[in-house]
Amino acid sequence: MLLAKIYVTLKPGVLDPQGEAVMGGLKAMGYDKVADVRVGKYLEVFLAEGDREEAGRQVEEMCRRLLANPVIEQYRYTLEEPAGLSTE
Repeated sequence: MLLAKIYVTLKPGVLDPQGEAVMGGLKAMGYDKVADVRVGKYLEVFLAEGDREEAGRQVEEMCRRLLANPVIEQYRYTLEEPAGLSTE
């Protein structure tokens, strides 16, 4: 079993109205040093796959086909052994 931790964010230069709203809220709360905020997605996908190379291939395909919009978003991920799960 492997855990894919996937981070999807807007590409640089793509407008982020949600990030701008969060930044406005933070500044209104007195956090004047906030220079920029970008909002993205974080996903955890558990794979019943022990081969890291195959798991990476599958995660790449998932990101390209469904999890990220390649026109406006970029993604990165890590593959880890899930903590607290028994392999028995």
